[in-house]
Amino acid sequence: MSNSGDLRPRSGFFVRRRSSVRRTGQSSESSLAPLAQVATSVASTSGSVPPGMQIAGAWAWRILVIAGALAVLLYVVAQFSLVVIPLLVAVILSALLVPFKNFLVRHGWPKWLAIVVPLLTVFIVIGALAFLVATQISSGYGDLKTQSTASYDAFLDWLKHGPLQLSDDQISGYVGQAWAALQADSSALVSGALSLGTTVGHVLTGVLLVLFSTIFILIDGAGIWNWLVRVFPKRARAAVDGAGKSGWNTLRSFIRVQILVAFVDAVGIGLGALILQVPLAIPIAVLVFLGSFIPVVGAVLTGALAVFIALIYNGWVVALIMLGVLLLVQQIEGHVLQPLVMGTAVKVHPLAVVLAVAGGSIIAGIPGAFFAVPFIAVLNVMIKYIASGLWREKPEPREPIPDA
Repeated sequence: MSNSGDLRPRSGFFVRRRSSVRRTGQSSESSLAPLAQVATSVASTSGSVPPGMQIAGAWAWRILVIAGALAVLLYVVAQFSLVVIPLLVAVILSALLVPFKNFLVRHGWPKWLAIVVPLLTVFIVIGALAFLVATQISSGYGDLKTQSTASYDAFLDWLKHGPLQLSDDQISGYVGQAWAALQADSSALVSGALSLGTTVGHVLTGVLLVLFSTIFILIDGAGIWNWLVRVFPKRARAAVDGAGKSGWNTLRSFIRVQILVAFVDAVGIGLGALILQVPLAIPIAVLVFLGSFIPVVGAVLTGALAVFIALIYNGWVVALIMLGVLLLVQQIEGHVLQPLVMGTAVKVHPLAVVLAVAGGSIIAGIPGAFFAVPFIAVLNVMIKYIASGLWREKPEPREPIPDA
């Protein structure tokens, strides 16, 4: 009896436990009921949204994330532009000099001498061009001064006897107002001079950074790239390595082809200016050569300078002929060099080139316009390489970077 009396409370205990568990389950189910209702409402709402709107929403937030990441990246690059721009210049310069250095090494030159000779070649070429331009300007300074004075007198005569019919007092008044505004903005001029000094300091610093970066890339470019690849996760290293080396090969092709295009533009416009006896023909050719490294836009702007000089010093007839020469050279570049040479080497549509130059100039001015096309070309090749999946079958790129 005692045993049965002992069992009854225990059985009652178990009954109470089961009932409490049952009540607990009911309470948990009742607490989860609102969440289930929310999920059901969300599912019903998503079902009521058209599929096109769902796809647009999925694309929209991804595009916003990408745009935000690009904005942050551009902001960081802008803050460190004094370091980023010289580094990019060094990379482009190295893309031109590394094959030259490897050629010398393959033919038995010592490595240090194979590095020094390309650098000295660059300095000699730049110095020769600067000396040639300075000599041409100094030798023609007297004629330029005389012709400038004559052009100024002709401009004053046009103001007096042309459509404006201005008197001497009116011209003197306008000149006085301009001089007063110049004196009123003297503080701005002083600050501008100070900023000019700061800019000169930045330019010198940038030149040193370009020099040291180029030297180190020539010495150990492959080692620097391998270090960069090891920063990425191990599963992504093959894709990053192959894409980077494909981009490097494209950059080398772009630099070689761009030098050819710039040379053709400079020779064509400079020779036309020389035949037409336009002053400063050689400096104009040098300026066209340098400006042509900004595709499409650079050669047009520098060629327009040649037309303007011809208009000032040779008259409107010679200026029109010079404009015809400029248009002819641009037609040769646009219909022969760009499609056949540049298109084969870079594989970027001319419209993409124009848009890239315009966008780069808006974002970063002249440096942005200069780096826009090689950046787009390299990025295009890298994306195509990763999307092709060649790195899965061939972890080692087909055309590796030569040992620098």
